[in-house]
Amino acid sequence: MTEPDHQNLALLCFYPSRAMEARVLAALAAEGFDDLTLAQARIAARIGPHGTRLTDLAEQSLVTKQTAGHLVDQLQRAGYVRRVPDPTDARARLVQIAGRGRALLAIARRVEAEVEAEWTAHLGEEATAQLRAALTRLREVTDPYR
Repeated sequence: MTEPDHQNLALLCFYPSRAMEARVLAALAAEGFDDLTLAQARIAARIGPHGTRLTDLAEQSLVTKQTAGHLVDQLQRAGYVRRVPDPTDARARLVQIAGRGRALLAIARRVEAEVEAEWTAHLGEEATAQLRAALTRLREVTDPYR
């Protein structure tokens, strides 16, 4: 039997992830990007540097293609993303980050670095490096999209 306060590793990984998302969204809202929802941000975060197909965004986000399409439509109307032809398949389209999305990403990356610096100050350099190494190794068996 486990201790009453024992939590599984996935849940322990979730808490800092949720905290990071909240900090990023709060900073974005403070900078005028207050129209971005968490669901939209989670879709946008999976868009690769050259664009990503909608079906891949849906699969990686664990949502239906219809839900992903709806979120991408909202992101496109807000100027965060655009749809372009896929150069490898004339029948397909890619979702790419657009101008307003690039501005948003710059803020998000800055906040992510600030939060990681705070966590490093709390944990120490060595523990942070060990945590990063362990989570990177764990990703090998948990992230089919790496």
